[in-house]
Amino acid sequence: MKTTIKKTKIFTLSIFIAVSLNLSASNIFAGEPKHESITTELIETLDKYPEIKEMLLKSLEKAKSINPDIVTNPAQDLKSYYSYIDNASKLIPQQILDVPAVLIRDQILQSICYFYFLIDQPLTELENLGYFNNSLQYYPPFSGWLQHFAQTWGKFLSTSESWTPETYKQFYDDPQFGLQIEWYEAPSNWTTFNEFFSKNLRSPCERPIGCANSPSIVVSPADSEPQGVWPIDENSNINFGKGLTVKLARYYKVGDLLAKDSKYKDIFANGLLTHTFLNVFDYHRYHFAVGGTVIEKKIIQQNVALEVTWSEEEGKYIPIDSEGWQFSQTRGYVIVDTDEFGIVALIPMGMAQVSSVNFEKNVTVGTKHNKGDKLGYFLFGGSDFIMLFQEKAGFEIMVQQNEDMKTYKHILMGVKYGVMKGEK
Repeated sequence: MKTTIKKTKIFTLSIFIAVSLNLSASNIFAGEPKHESITTELIETLDKYPEIKEMLLKSLEKAKSINPDIVTNPAQDLKSYYSYIDNASKLIPQQILDVPAVLIRDQILQSICYFYFLIDQPLTELENLGYFNNSLQYYPPFSGWLQHFAQTWGKFLSTSESWTPETYKQFYDDPQFGLQIEWYEAPSNWTTFNEFFSKNLRSPCERPIGCANSPSIVVSPADSEPQGVWPIDENSNINFGKGLTVKLARYYKVGDLLAKDSKYKDIFANGLLTHTFLNVFDYHRYHFAVGGTVIEKKIIQQNVALEVTWSEEEGKYIPIDSEGWQFSQTRGYVIVDTDEFGIVALIPMGMAQVSSVNFEKNVTVGTKHNKGDKLGYFLFGGSDFIMLFQEKAGFEIMVQQNEDMKTYKHILMGVKYGVMKGEK
């Protein structure tokens, strides 16, 4: 019985890619299609840079050797890859028919993961060149085309074509999206997928702010799953397992998260970094985790990448949330002076095609904000949120851990995330 259930689950997940992207062997190879403009841009890029074309072919071949199944991996050569990109650029993230609503988030995640699986294969040509990984998605100008793809898809998701009553019902039927709890504004406000995805709360009461009058308490900036805390050394480096080699350990420089001309890139020495992950079903507006005055604000456009592996046992693609990818990813940041507890950096981080990092219009340098005030929002997909604390803050994370004592429980925006105990 267990074997039958497992096979059914694998089959159900395996059809997500082909059905959700309208791909099949018959329409992939049915004549010469008229490509979407973003696909034409890719073809022109490959013609201009033959070495990238060769690397893309190698990457597709490696992906095929790992998962040769035409259903879960339909883009196995350039022609089918072009067809795949045509469809992916106008994909509506939604559930397919006859699949339980509770699996909608898996279908969305599978669609995103498959896109990156094809271009996340290790290539010897890109070894030791200083990229986060030696895969094509980090290599310019292909990485530049990936940014254009994310922007193109984002524009489509801001059109009325991306949202229908049927799409709304599919998200409503999955309780993890919270629509049945009536947390959010009236659904009549959503005429596009992105309006739905960046939806507002019905009332601030839906996310009460913990210890609102206590400046030492740090609250969760978003509905998310905390990932932990990492110390920053005296040289503003953090050991994430990759990065610059220092005494046989590998480090990233925290200042690289901020703009090169930031006045505050070296002030977090001996402080702490923490980050928390937003899943596709989470409320995707982020808020001030601490109160204070905005002293710097930037949006940095860089990679739109994701590490992905294929699990043959589970019959699905699995994202890898390894530390360090944030240092080259599209992101924004707001630096806040809390006065008593020093300076805190709030860094909303785009992940994969979630490259649209947006700040509220009233968040400008010199403005004061209370803990829990709106900071900004992401458009489509999972995302991440980093916070940097100075040594003088004495920050300690206070989130409840799971039974494995390694991971943390999912929390809502506004609940107690940690405490700043001040200088010891």
